[in-house]
Amino acid sequence: MKPFEQIVAEHGPMVLRVCRAVLGPADAEDAWSETFLAALKAYPELPADANVQAWLVTIAHRKAIDVTRAQARRPLPVGDIPDRPGRTDTWSGDLWDALARLPDKQRTAVAYHYLAGLPYREIAEITGGTADAARRAAADGVKTLRATYPLEGAHS
Repeated sequence: MKPFEQIVAEHGPMVLRVCRAVLGPADAEDAWSETFLAALKAYPELPADANVQAWLVTIAHRKAIDVTRAQARRPLPVGDIPDRPGRTDTWSGDLWDALARLPDKQRTAVAYHYLAGLPYREIAEITGGTADAARRAAADGVKTLRATYPLEGAHS
C-alpha cells in the first residue's frame, strides 16, 4: 500500500477540482481538507485492489453534501427585501460560475466525469442513480455549458 502522503500528492489536485466544481471556490478547500481527513482515517482499511480515485471522489461527494446541507441551514444576510424576486441574469464569463448554475445532478456528473475522470458506472454508484442517468446528466450539463460558455473561435 502506498504511503498516504503519496495518495494526497497524486489525487489532491483532482479532488480539489471536483470540490470547486461541485461547491464553488469558497467552500472547496474546506471540503478538500475534510475529504482527506476522512480518507486518512479510513485508508488503513482500504482494500489493496480498490480504485483510490473513485474512493476519494466518493468521500468528496459526501463532504460536498455535508457542506450543502450546512449552507441550507445558515441564514442569508440581506439588505433591503425586494418587493418581488429579482433576476440575476448577469454573466461573469467565468466557467466556475457556469458550473455553479447547473442543476446539482448535472454539475456533479460533469465534475466527476470530466474533472475526476470517473466512468459513468462509478458516478452512478456514488450518486445513487444509473450509469445512463449519469451519462445523460453529464451530456445535458456540457450542452448547457457550451451554450453559456462558448469556446473562443468555435462556430455554432
